Amino acid sequence: MKKTLSGLYAITDEQLMPEDDFINMAEAALAAGVSILQYRDKSTATNKKLKQAQALKKLCAEYHAIFIINDDIKLAQQVNADGIHIGKHDLTLKQARQQLGNSKIIGVSCYNQLSLAREAISAGADYIAFGSFFGSSIKPDAAKANIDLIATIKKESAIPVCCIGGITSENHLPLLDAGADMLAVISDIFSHTNNESISRKCAQFKNAFKLPGE
Repeated sequence: MKKTLSGLYAITDEQLMPEDDFINMAEAALAAGVSILQYRDKSTATNKKLKQAQALKKLCAEYHAIFIINDDIKLAQQVNADGIHIGKHDLTLKQARQQLGNSKIIGVSCYNQLSLAREAISAGADYIAFGSFFGSSIKPDAAKANIDLIATIKKESAIPVCCIGGITSENHLPLLDAGADMLAVISDIFSHTNNESISRKCAQFKNAFKLPGE
């Protein structure tokens, strides 16, 4: 049975997270309530990536978080990650499903296009991601997504929706109000090298997901 896809979705970044502090920074986020952690490293440092992914997999298990690998199916298989996230330039959802099986989570970037979201849903994606909703320092040239995308797809499908792109603790509430299930955050969490700051930032996001009365 697949885990529930909701809550704060932190994405690692090899530029923001120095290698010596990488695992400690990730653990600070997990300890503060991150529900999903995606390992994203576009470098070719195979040994480093395997070592970091193995460590993150262990931490995610310890903190009961979902562990997702970005666009590296071989690495996902090596560490037995919970799933993989793919974009338009990666392998297809069908290929990913054939290699990973039905028990693994597959998320698909749909950018600012409803057509891509509908295709992903029809093909059996476990969640879809829209963005960029705000200006992003990680992907400054990313196409801008309209918040109406969330409500539109929610009327058509119960699939979990993730939002990404420049999301901060100051601008995220309208996305949740529109029906977003997950908020994917990179810079607003990991631009802080101080673990206390990372924990405080994650707690701000986590509190927004709480239901009244919790």
